[in-house]
Amino acid sequence: MTRFQLVLTGIFGIFLVIGVLVFSMYRGSSQDVATVVVWGTIPKTVFDNATDQTSLYQNELLKVEYVEKSEEDFDTDFIEALAAGHGPDLFMLPSDKIVTHRNKIFPIPYNIFTERQFKDSFIEGAEIYMAPEGTLGLPIYVDPLVMYWNRDIFTENKLTAPPKYWDEFYSLAELISKKDGALNISKSAVALGEFGNISHAKEIILNLALQAGTKITEWANDGPRSVFGYTYNKPIVPADAAVNFYTEFGNPAKTSYSWNRSLPNSTTYFLGGDLALYFGYASEISGLQLRNPNLNFDVKEMPTSREGGTNVSLGKFVSFAITKASKNANAAFSVASVLSGVQGAQAFSQYLKLPSTRRDLLTKKPTNAYESVFRDSAIRTRGWLDPNPTQSNAIFQTMIESITSGRVRSGEAVSRAERELSNLLAK
Repeated sequence: MTRFQLVLTGIFGIFLVIGVLVFSMYRGSSQDVATVVVWGTIPKTVFDNATDQTSLYQNELLKVEYVEKSEEDFDTDFIEALAAGHGPDLFMLPSDKIVTHRNKIFPIPYNIFTERQFKDSFIEGAEIYMAPEGTLGLPIYVDPLVMYWNRDIFTENKLTAPPKYWDEFYSLAELISKKDGALNISKSAVALGEFGNISHAKEIILNLALQAGTKITEWANDGPRSVFGYTYNKPIVPADAAVNFYTEFGNPAKTSYSWNRSLPNSTTYFLGGDLALYFGYASEISGLQLRNPNLNFDVKEMPTSREGGTNVSLGKFVSFAITKASKNANAAFSVASVLSGVQGAQAFSQYLKLPSTRRDLLTKKPTNAYESVFRDSAIRTRGWLDPNPTQSNAIFQTMIESITSGRVRSGEAVSRAERELSNLLAK
């Protein structure tokens, strides 16, 4: 070999060694897989199937481990795991637990995921996750409150459709509700007026209050605050108007009297075929069908006010939130971004039969009769910053029962509930 060939061969050999070293380093770095542990209450099969339809499927750099928890044990297990130092990196955060778990969440800074990005991506109701310090969760689906109606009862009374406006309930109650001389109810148009035996009584009351024009709670610079009793420059406090309407159907002196506390739970009464209208979450539909396959019912959006109220309804949102204790916050954010993206949100919506929170996915209306109503309801759904679901339930139960028992007027009861909500939020 000539001197030139020897030099050329040597140079080529050096580059070959460098190439092997670089390749081996690259191969070595690719083995540093980031594992993201996710906790939630949906079935593991649903989570795994949804994840497999995203770019996380067979991702060599991100490994996702899902742990299924029961709704009853989630909060306790979550707090204990974080205290012991082996909590999840991500967890599924329902909107009614935002306040409960706020101090455990790593907020996504607005310079990472901007307010504009959030508002362009998700429906308005999901903005409940936008706290002053950052985004507390990336939403994936919503479970709106809807109205189930017994088609047989409406047919028997020669009615072609369920009510669209709340003021229709007065005449509907007179027509459908059956009472004897002792005011015992054998068939009811609607379960309103009491609390203990009405499923989702708190949610129904808050739905009425939202439509009357109050926000219930809102974010302030120092955290969430109650605005339930605010007047909003209206002649009647919106919450007062909502409570007055609600309690009227439990008043035996009214022609609209349709419910009392001696009746069974409203869900049971509806399944038995003796309740014309039932307010429940969209997620309840499969359970209702399973418990009584012969019940002839349909579903409709929540009624609205004919007098120009706010055309919204209450519901629950679910998001993926990053824990402060996560050692893989960047990887957790990547996983949450994928799962709340188009592919992930569409997959969760498909398997759970619930609407997505993404604007781009809600542009298409489902062909399924039930799911089309759920989709329309989702767009108008709002949530609220519940300080503690159990304790707030007790506050609203006391408010309603103090009115129906005649102990206090509605305005005083609402004011007291407002103060108690404020105290809970301040803790």
